[in-house]
Amino acid sequence: MKRIVVATVLNQSGVLNKITGVLAKRQFNIDSITVGRTETEGISRMTIVVNVEDDRQAEQLTKQLNKLIDVIKVQDITGQAIVSRELALIKVLSTPQTRSEIGGLVEPFRASIIDVSRESVTIQVTGDSDKVEALVDLLKPYGIKEMVRTGMTAFLRGSQKQVTDLSSYSLLK
Repeated sequence: MKRIVVATVLNQSGVLNKITGVLAKRQFNIDSITVGRTETEGISRMTIVVNVEDDRQAEQLTKQLNKLIDVIKVQDITGQAIVSRELALIKVLSTPQTRSEIGGLVEPFRASIIDVSRESVTIQVTGDSDKVEALVDLLKPYGIKEMVRTGMTAFLRGSQKQVTDLSSYSLLK
């Protein structure tokens, strides 16, 4: 199962290598990893989407990451109320006749055409992974020449309750 783990770390050389080393040692497959500076000088934040078999492995992963000296805090935010985004740049084959058609396809996704050449257009889209996937699927028939995706970046929503367990609520009491 996919887990979303965020880690606040010191912005130093080798930190990413140490974290990926822990994941590789435990044979966890990284689906995506994004890293960037935070609002605090010298601190970076990593969002790691990783495949684990069960909750025990997910807990083990966060414990192992927390042991690293350069790691300040690790949270598994899977199933919590989060804000997440991904960026994709997609170069699609096009002709003068298909450009307006492609433009019409990307508009409902709030995507934009950021580059046009004789034989292709480059589209930029941001949103959750499902939105990006849906646009990619629509563009495939035109011929995707090249594509790059950032992977998910995420954090918890501000002061909202968790949405993980609704099974304990019932209308019949």
